[in-house]
Amino acid sequence: MNDIRRTILWVIFGFSMVLLWDKWQIHNGNKPTFFPQPQVASAPAAETAKPANVGVPSAATASTSDVPNDAAATPAAAPATPRQNVTVSSDVLRLTFDSEGGTLKGSELLKYSDTTDQNKLMAVFEENAKRVYLGQTGLTGAAGSFPNHKTPMTVMPGERELKDGQDSVQVRFESAPVGGVKLIKTFTLKRGSYAIDVQHDVVNTGTAAVAPQLYLQLVRDGNKPEHESTFYSTFTGPAVYTEAKKYHKVEFKDIASGKAEVDKSSTNGYVAMVQHYFASAWLLADGIQRDNRVAKVGDNLFAVSMVTPLGTVEPGQTKTVSARLFTGPQIEPMLESLTPGLELVKDYGWLTILAKPLYWLLAELHKFIGNWGWSIVALVVLLKIAFYWFNAKAYGSMAKMKAINPKIQEMRERLKDKPQQMQQEMMRIYREEKVNPMGGCLPIIIQMPVFMALYWVLQSSVEIRNAPWIGWIHDLSMPDPFFILPLLMTLSSLLQTALNPAPPDPMQAKMMWIMPLMFSVMFFFFPAGLVLYWLTNNILSIAQQWLINTRMGVPPQFNLPKFGKAAESK
Repeated sequence: MNDIRRTILWVIFGFSMVLLWDKWQIHNGNKPTFFPQPQVASAPAAETAKPANVGVPSAATASTSDVPNDAAATPAAAPATPRQNVTVSSDVLRLTFDSEGGTLKGSELLKYSDTTDQNKLMAVFEENAKRVYLGQTGLTGAAGSFPNHKTPMTVMPGERELKDGQDSVQVRFESAPVGGVKLIKTFTLKRGSYAIDVQHDVVNTGTAAVAPQLYLQLVRDGNKPEHESTFYSTFTGPAVYTEAKKYHKVEFKDIASGKAEVDKSSTNGYVAMVQHYFASAWLLADGIQRDNRVAKVGDNLFAVSMVTPLGTVEPGQTKTVSARLFTGPQIEPMLESLTPGLELVKDYGWLTILAKPLYWLLAELHKFIGNWGWSIVALVVLLKIAFYWFNAKAYGSMAKMKAINPKIQEMRERLKDKPQQMQQEMMRIYREEKVNPMGGCLPIIIQMPVFMALYWVLQSSVEIRNAPWIGWIHDLSMPDPFFILPLLMTLSSLLQTALNPAPPDPMQAKMMWIMPLMFSVMFFFFPAGLVLYWLTNNILSIAQQWLINTRMGVPPQFNLPKFGKAAESK
């Protein structure tokens, strides 16, 4: 039974390792779609020139078969309009637009610094030699060409910076008529908001009725963010949400291979581009019919889009469609307030049901404490209090096992050539001493999902980013620069191992020491906030285990490792 108990403990430990390793190395997307919709085919898109030494094009092309490509984007009749960049800023955003199509080509978050360079602002949308990430809109239709994201547009006069006392600032783009249709785009930035109001006015300037469709798309290269850790990986790529199919992540590699599947048609939801801590998303009001699409649109360039029909627009008539474009941090309460399901871009995986209340509790603690590091410590303390009874049962069982361990060792040595009799004698000892060898396992199993969920909360929360704790820890989302926390965590893991009952089998005894060391190595590459969480948990576990052993009359005893001849003589 003792061997069985040890085996179960190693299975639990191994399962934890597999979960962590799987999350770090490959992001396996969301749950399988049981009723997949057919993939929308996309026609070959026109390639654009690449910047030198970079595997992404310098501009975006079409994303679906009915979104116009570069060849048809600018009709010969369109007047020549000087192309220019336009910068507009609020108190939280600085946006850069290209007058060609009114494309959003840059968004700097004024309250967030870049991960690798604290002197730079964090950028979500951008277009340069290293990154292509764009927000585009335009019109398409079977009857002919209409203004789209490659159409030259005129920038209308107006203020470009949110002033004190103002609640909003606007920038407006207006196209010349193309195919008898003029498109006017108005972007409105509001104070304190990362959601941009985008109004599309479709004016029929011709003599015949038209039936265009409006597309809203996000275009991005398939490269990971520059600051992405080389040791663990988080998801980067498109996501689609509908009430029917819920949140669905799409891997770039699946789009490239034609295996990507999304909920094709809906009257609700959103499309998004997701990366660690930040996201962008196009939002339409519920009740508006839209088609959701993903496609590869160039060399290492991918798009996710919504296409919505505008119905018939008669001559002289104007049809208006309002949308919102989010570009900002993954702050749960803010995302929840924008549209249902948007908070899911902050992905907790299958532990969401546990992770969300843990995040809420962590955020409430921070409101009171004011420091995210100490809030993490406080949360772990509260969890240890909540699970005190379970831990007491587990450590009590371990203390009993430790007390009878000399008797078990003597019996195993005496009956080592009689395995059947050894098992019978072992069961007799357990009955007489009223020891359950499985007593330390179940309490640990019950707690594992909760502490794993807390791990995902800390790994996903943008609030931890750039947040200091004490002294040398200036950013809880980055590894400890002096490796002090990982070293303390390693020592605490070894101390826990020393306090546990020594396995009778010498090989198991060796593994009990080797595995914590191997596991601790990974913590040298973990964000400091995660290491702080594990270290706090270890220290509290050691204190509780020591207390329970003392109460049960089991004196503190350290089972130190024995290797080589010492292990063999044992």
